[in-house]
Amino acid sequence: MTDGTEIIPVREAHQFNEGALFNYLTENVEGFKGPLTIRQFQGGQSNPTFLLQTPERDYVMRKKPPGNLLPSAHAVDREYKVISALQKSDVPVPRVFCLCENEDIIGTAFYIMEKIEGRVIRIPHIPEAEPAERAAIYDAMNDAMARLHNADVDALGLGDFGKKGNYFERQIGRWTKQYRASQTDNLEMMENLINWLPANLPKSDESAIVHGDFRLENMILHPTEPKVLAILDWELSTLGHPLADLAYNCMPYHFTHPRTGGLTGVDFKTSGIPTEEAYIEAYCRRTGRDGIDNWGFYMAFSFFRIAGIVQGVYKRGLDGNSSSRVGKEYAAFANMLATIGWSMVERH
Repeated sequence: MTDGTEIIPVREAHQFNEGALFNYLTENVEGFKGPLTIRQFQGGQSNPTFLLQTPERDYVMRKKPPGNLLPSAHAVDREYKVISALQKSDVPVPRVFCLCENEDIIGTAFYIMEKIEGRVIRIPHIPEAEPAERAAIYDAMNDAMARLHNADVDALGLGDFGKKGNYFERQIGRWTKQYRASQTDNLEMMENLINWLPANLPKSDESAIVHGDFRLENMILHPTEPKVLAILDWELSTLGHPLADLAYNCMPYHFTHPRTGGLTGVDFKTSGIPTEEAYIEAYCRRTGRDGIDNWGFYMAFSFFRIAGIVQGVYKRGLDGNSSSRVGKEYAAFANMLATIGWSMVERH
């Protein structure tokens, strides 16, 4: 990717039998020819990602990490299934070539997809762009999300990709349980959300393919045009309520991420970036909605979910699985997210 993503030698912990991989690809990927050079993407995805370079073309491999894993975690087979199915739709995804679930080849399951040349934009306010391009990029992202949610789940063979219905009820239960397992302090606003959310579930109960981590950074854009070429990182995808994706995508309007920033201080009149209201309106137009009731619920849920995830990171830090500096930062971050989540309830 021509996006500044750092490509490094394969980390020692992630090394595998490269000869076995070469033999497998020669037999299972049409047109594959060596010699093969393998390097690793620096990114912090939970599924290690590798650049496979050959004279003819480059490929990307996603594999499970080594070691003992939770049964449902790092499900590269689910990633492969949804990307493979969406190739038959108008949703922009990479082409996939093969899935290998035989752990005897390189030690873990993996799949191979095309490498798409383009831009990955990590900063929501897109400082390097002109206003017209910012407007077009946000519109392209909005369109890609609407295409995903408009996709016919059953026609694509994804009717069994997750449970249909009761998405928020199940998610709130799951993340409450996860939060309790990693709780260290009494966060008043998190308790408020845990009590309020299940008592205020939305009346509309829809099912669509949801990405689970739908944001600008998880897309490859055309090198020079404001066009989404591919949506990446499908490890959290499932069948769920589409407005969970939309609300998650709108989180930068309400807080500043310590690493990538946000949209809280943006001048929408001059920047080209749409207001949250305009962005939601465009999504509703594309998905045939007449507005959204109880927007505060969807936003509160998004902040609750991320606060639960961040609390887990903090607890792992305390347990010695990450640096204490990160741990302290994440404790404050979890509290901030819960506080913003509860403010959504009060505001709406």
